[in-house]
Amino acid sequence: MAYSSLWLSQIHFLASLGFMALFLGASLGLAWLLAYFRLRSLRADGAGWLAAYRFWVRVFALALALGMTSGIAVLIQAGSLWPGLFVKAGDVIGPLLAAALVCGFIFKSCFLGAMLFAERRLTDRAHALMALMVAVGLTLTLFWLVALVSWMQTPAGVWVFDDKYGVRDWAAVVFNPSFPWYAGLYLAACLACVAFLVLAVTAWQSLWHPLGDGERHAFRTSMVLGGASLVVLVCMAIGAGQMTARLLPAKAAATAGYWHSGSPPDLVLFALPSEAAGGNRASLHWPRAGGRWLGKNEEGELRGLDQFAGMSPPVAATFLSFRLAVLAGALMAVCLAATAVRLRGQADPSGLPRWWKRWLVSMGIGGSLLMLAGVTYVMVGAHPYAITGAVTLQEAAAVIEPGELFLGMLAYLAVYGICIAAFIGLVGHAARYGVVPVARHRGRA
Repeated sequence: MAYSSLWLSQIHFLASLGFMALFLGASLGLAWLLAYFRLRSLRADGAGWLAAYRFWVRVFALALALGMTSGIAVLIQAGSLWPGLFVKAGDVIGPLLAAALVCGFIFKSCFLGAMLFAERRLTDRAHALMALMVAVGLTLTLFWLVALVSWMQTPAGVWVFDDKYGVRDWAAVVFNPSFPWYAGLYLAACLACVAFLVLAVTAWQSLWHPLGDGERHAFRTSMVLGGASLVVLVCMAIGAGQMTARLLPAKAAATAGYWHSGSPPDLVLFALPSEAAGGNRASLHWPRAGGRWLGKNEEGELRGLDQFAGMSPPVAATFLSFRLAVLAGALMAVCLAATAVRLRGQADPSGLPRWWKRWLVSMGIGGSLLMLAGVTYVMVGAHPYAITGAVTLQEAAAVIEPGELFLGMLAYLAVYGICIAAFIGLVGHAARYGVVPVARHRGRA
């Protein structure tokens, strides 16, 4: 296969995977936030919490619809772009995908409809239970997808016969070495993304009208949620970095921009990696501080990119996507800390200057940027492998003309762009003008 076709296939699939990860992640974060709102609304003073629930459940439904429908596109592209992957590892991939689909079907058919459409027909406690079960069901659905992605990065619990994978131990497959770190990273990123979405929308609302109890509750909750999720994200990132150094040394070297084995392990904060020159340009680094994030050989020597000639990930894309994710997280942390200090424990952003509110609104994209950069880093950093150390992307890819791939990719990107613009527009409209309340009784047509 020509490299142009291979790269187009990767970009095509990565765009769809990123779109799905973004909206399913937003759905997961909103599901747990809505469960919290609904449980708090059961108290005697719960009217404000119920108002917050009724506003954000509309956003959740829209995000979930986009995430679920994009999942169909991802499944179609996985089979059409990477058929060799299913030939070689179908006995592992198929059951994990089936588990995700079954969990998704159960949670949608049993709980989602009751949560979205039966609030007036159920008791408050029963409806709160439905909201909680939706959050649990969506978490279980994404559990299997994260298990699949992590297994492809660090395969375990399998045997290979006749160039095909068979399962020896399902527990080892699911709970592979990278699973806890990737699961923790994704969950924390989902919650951080949603926290800053709520902060942005609430700040936007405060620009147009005084905030009600529900909006103030949502703002205070998102402040706490954002801080907690960023702390967890940092802890998970540290653990994932050490796991990467131990099990994925080529990815670790590309992430660190470490080219020559045995050279001083500088911690490169920023640079412009050049594979042609075999080094970093315009490097800003901390001397001899990066050794703990690099793999070692049997003699204890640090492994640089020179030990993975031809089989290392694209250095610039891996290096820069990781730093983009770190930059997004750092900006989110600064924004959150500065806002908390400025408000001094208050739960209402109305007292903030208008420019500060607009800053909060602009930071609503921070969580999405963090999510997309993280997904790009995880997937691009696995190159050239589809399954680490065993199946390359070139072996798994279908033979498709570059022109067909390019046109298909443009069509998908256009649809995704329209969906994102529509989502932002509808959320902005709801934030400014409110949502239509659900009627208690409806007459017959």
